[in-house]
Amino acid sequence: MNGAADASPLAAVFAADGPLARAVPGYRMRAQQVELAQRIEAAIGAGRALVAEAGTGTGKTFAYLVPALASGGKVLVSTGTKTLQDQLFGRDLPIVRQVLGLPVAGALLKGRANYVCQHHLERNLKDGRLSSRESAHDLQLIAGFARRTQTGDRAELAEVPEDAEAWSLATSTRENCLGQGCSRLRDCFVMRARREALAADVVVVNHHLFFADVVLRDEGMAELLPTCNTIILDEAHQLPDTATLFFGRSVTTGQALELARDTLAEALAEAPELRELVRAMDRGARDLRLAAGLREGRQPAAAVERNEAFGTAIARFAAALGRLAAALGGLAERGEGLANCAERARALAERLHAWREGAGEELVRWIEAHTHSLALHATPLSIAPIFRRQLDEHRRAWILVSATLAVDGDFSHFQRMLGLEDAETACWGSPFDYAHHGLLYLPRALPEPNTEAHTDAVVDAALPVIRASGGRAFLLFTTLRAMRRAHARLGAALRDAGLDLPLLLQGQGTRSALLERFRRLGNAVLVGAASFWEGVDVRGEALSVVVIDKLPFAPPEDPVFAARLAALKRAGRNAFVELQLPAAALLLKQGAGRLIRDEQDRGVLMICDPRLATRSYGARLLASLPPMRRTRELEEVRRFFAGSAGAAPADAPAAPAPDRARDAAAAG
Repeated sequence: MNGAADASPLAAVFAADGPLARAVPGYRMRAQQVELAQRIEAAIGAGRALVAEAGTGTGKTFAYLVPALASGGKVLVSTGTKTLQDQLFGRDLPIVRQVLGLPVAGALLKGRANYVCQHHLERNLKDGRLSSRESAHDLQLIAGFARRTQTGDRAELAEVPEDAEAWSLATSTRENCLGQGCSRLRDCFVMRARREALAADVVVVNHHLFFADVVLRDEGMAELLPTCNTIILDEAHQLPDTATLFFGRSVTTGQALELARDTLAEALAEAPELRELVRAMDRGARDLRLAAGLREGRQPAAAVERNEAFGTAIARFAAALGRLAAALGGLAERGEGLANCAERARALAERLHAWREGAGEELVRWIEAHTHSLALHATPLSIAPIFRRQLDEHRRAWILVSATLAVDGDFSHFQRMLGLEDAETACWGSPFDYAHHGLLYLPRALPEPNTEAHTDAVVDAALPVIRASGGRAFLLFTTLRAMRRAHARLGAALRDAGLDLPLLLQGQGTRSALLERFRRLGNAVLVGAASFWEGVDVRGEALSVVVIDKLPFAPPEDPVFAARLAALKRAGRNAFVELQLPAAALLLKQGAGRLIRDEQDRGVLMICDPRLATRSYGARLLASLPPMRRTRELEEVRRFFAGSAGAAPADAPAAPAPDRARDAAAAG
C-alpha cells in the first residue's frame, strides 16, 4: 500500500497501534486485510458488486464489518453456517461497534425452525403422545427454557441435543406456522426477532434463510431486503449450491408425514372423521419410498419412473393426498389449525402434480432417497438468471467474499454460476507462511483413482506419515464407500503396527462432537468425507496432516451436474474446462484449507491422486493450492516432522510464490 492509503481513516482503524489492535488480543496488522477493506469501502460507496477472494488468516470479517458499519446505511450479512452467524453477532460485531464508537443496533435472524414455537410446544405438551421418555424429558426442558428466554433461540439450550426429536415438537416450519391466526402471536419469538431485524442497522442471517426468503418472501425479509444499502455474503463459495436448493421445487415424503401428524392432532378435537383419510395418505407416502427401491442417493427422475411399481405408488399417493386436501378444504372453517393443514395439503398436491407433469428444458427432475424418506426435486438448469434478478431489483452494494472463489486467480466459473460476469473481482493470498510451515506431499506409484486398489493404497501410503506425525491427522475421502473401507483397513494397520492412536469415523457422532473429541485427544486420526472438507477449524498441533484420497470431481451420475454438463456440450462448449475442473479445484482448495488455520500451525498436505502429475490439468489444480513446498519423497515428510525439513530436494520444486502483479491487477 502507498502512504496515502496508510493515512486514510479506514487504514488507521487497522493500524498496528490502532483501535482494533487495542481491542483484539494478539491482533496483527495485515496488508491484505486493509486492502480488502478499502476495496469493500469503495464498492459500498459506489453501490457496486464486488467478488473477493482472501486467503485463510486475512481477517475477512473485520475487513467487511468496519467499512460496512462506517458507511452508515443498513447492512445485511449472510454467512454459510449458523455457527459463524452466532460468532459474527456475538463476538465480531460488538468489537467493531466498540472500535468505531458507533451506536449501531444489531439483530440476529434465523429461520423459524430455530425458535421455540409456543403454540406447538403447548399443544404437544398437552397431547402427551411422545415416542420415548427421553423426548418427554427434553420437551419439559424446552418448556422451562421457553418461560425464561428472551429470544427463544434453540442454540441457547445446550441441554437438549440439536438432533433431539423434541425440537420438531416445539418448533414450527413455514408449512405448519399458523401466522396471524395463531393465538400465541403476541408471545412469538419469530415475530420478535423479525421486529428487531426491521429496526436494526446490521442484521446477521445465514444463506439458507437468505435464499428461502428471496424465493418465498416469507421470513420477514420481504420487508427487510428493500431497505438494505449493503448485502454481504460471506463464505460465498457455498452460494451456488445453496441457491440451487432453494430456486427449485421439492416434494418430500417427510412433508407428507408431518402433515399427517399435524392433521391427526387437529382432528382429535375438530374433525375425527378425517382419521382414515390421513392414514391413507400416510401409507401412500411410506409406500412411495419403498417403491423407489433400496438404493439411497440421487437418481434422475426418468430412471425411477421406468419402474412400474413406482408409477403405481406415486399415483396412489397423489390420489390419497388429493382426497385429504379436498376434505380439509371443506372443514377449514372449524379452526385455524385445520385451515393451516388444508392450505399445506393443497400446496403439496399442487407441487406433486407439477413434478409429475414434467418441468421443461430449464428444470432438471430428480429424486433423492434416504433411509426412511424420499424427495422429488425439480432444479433449475442454471441459477444465474434468478440470482441476477436479485442484484438488479435495487441499487445497492453486493459484497461476496470467501477464501475459495477463484481457480488460479480466475473467477469466471463462480461468476458464470451466479450471473455476475460484470462484477468487480479482487484476489489476495493468505498472510500465512506456507512456504516454511507447510509441505505438499504427492506420493509416488499410486494406482489410478478409479481402480479397486486405490483406497487400500492410500491407507498404506498414509500410514508412515501418520506414524511420523504421531497421529493428528484428517483422512478425507470423496465417497462414503471409500471412507468406510479406509477406516476398516487403517484400524487393522494401526493395530498391526502397534500404534495406539485414537481412530474416529464420520458418523460416529455429530460433527461438532467429533471435532471436540479430536481436539481434546491431541493425537487422533479422523476418517471423514464431505462433512469435513469445509467449515472445519482445528488450530494448533492437534491437526498436522490432511490426507486427500483423490481429486474431488463431482460424480457424473449426479443428475443436476450431469444435466448441466450435457447442456454445455450441446452448446458446443468444453464442459470439463468450464464446469468440472473449476468445481473440483475449488473443493480441493476447501479440503486443503483444513490444514493451516493459524500463523503458528505447521503441517503436511498429502494428495494421493497421480493425475496431479500425469494429466495436463494437474498444473492448474496445483497452482490453485496454497504456495507450499512440494515433495514426492516420504523421507522429506519424516524430516519435516522431525523438525529438520531443510531445503526442498531437486525433484521437489518449491511451489511458485503468489503472483503479486496478478493480484494487483485483479484488485484494480
